[in-house]
Amino acid sequence: MQVQAANSNKYPDVAVIGAGVFGVWIAHQLIDEGKSVVLLDAYGAANSRASSGGESRIIRVGYGADEFYSRWAMQSLQRWRDFATSVDPTLFHRTGVLWMSSKGDPHGLHSLRTLEKLGISFEILSKNVLQDRYSQINFSDIETGILENDSGVVAARRAVQSLFRTAIQKGLDYRADVVLPPASEGDLSEIRTTSGKTLSAGVFVFACGSWMPKVFPALLRDRIISTRQEVYFFGTPPGDPRFSVSTMPAWIDFGNETYGVPDLENRGFKIAFDRHGPQFDPDLSERIVTADLLAETRQHLAHRFPALKNAPLLEGRVCQYENTSNGDFLIDRHPEFRNVWLVCGGSGHGFKHGPMVGEYVASRINDDGPVEPRFTLATKAKSRQRTVF
Repeated sequence: MQVQAANSNKYPDVAVIGAGVFGVWIAHQLIDEGKSVVLLDAYGAANSRASSGGESRIIRVGYGADEFYSRWAMQSLQRWRDFATSVDPTLFHRTGVLWMSSKGDPHGLHSLRTLEKLGISFEILSKNVLQDRYSQINFSDIETGILENDSGVVAARRAVQSLFRTAIQKGLDYRADVVLPPASEGDLSEIRTTSGKTLSAGVFVFACGSWMPKVFPALLRDRIISTRQEVYFFGTPPGDPRFSVSTMPAWIDFGNETYGVPDLENRGFKIAFDRHGPQFDPDLSERIVTADLLAETRQHLAHRFPALKNAPLLEGRVCQYENTSNGDFLIDRHPEFRNVWLVCGGSGHGFKHGPMVGEYVASRINDDGPVEPRFTLATKAKSRQRTVF
């Protein structure tokens, strides 16, 4: 539904619900295009319950043979770098991103072809070169490495909050409140909140992450699944610079489902498994790490980074993914509300795409254009079979 600037109206052009990376980039883009925007969130931008509230996120371009997400990641990477340059250069660290590939790994081979096609700067590193260049890493079970030279790490929580403050300075209206599930059809005229307030707008964008099934239970309860994810930060040896962002790249061990970020802002060496955990309630579930997964993480840490075998755990965090059936984003109009957009399903790989999601949603709102087929609600099954990594 196309909207025009409504400066003379009593209600905003767009109401965005959810102040995570998707919601804030959408609001920021619309504000830059001259729209009046209200942003609502129950807990605040990049809060500790949000998937966007972590210390760091890897910005990488490799997606195997999936050129669509690789192209979006390439464009988003530049937007993240431009934003950091304009606001705070420490928000982005050009560490490079190292993909570790075992022998015969098809994902690595497919990524090479896509990176080459898109003109991305990368290096192919043999096992010997890897071991010489990164002696702090054990590559005994790794055949080759693919290093994305210009990729890196965003200080996630600080970056989203900086983007939020920038949008506020440009005129964004922020309100802390909880939105109740809509109860009409056709055009949604207003939303209600638990505080008893109502808000009218021309268009409503729901970018609530793991809370989407709570806002639209009948539609999304079985299509957006929130899963528990544990992330660990380990202390590096005193005075040892080998595990800092200035010395080693962010890394992805695709075959072992692990990834990590070198010591960023003195918070510790980050490591986590990229696989879906059990279902999780983002409001009520406690966020205490489990002994079994911590033990498994320590085992992998000791194997891949021998010098960190006995490293102390500095911090364990529990966040959540919110997943579609296959990992594709859900960005589509609500089937019962012509002026309502659903934007979610990004967890596990979505943070990096925030800038392009903002641009894409704003363009769909402005020109009422068709939705990318892989983003549609119709493609979201109720059974999980992840295909996007």
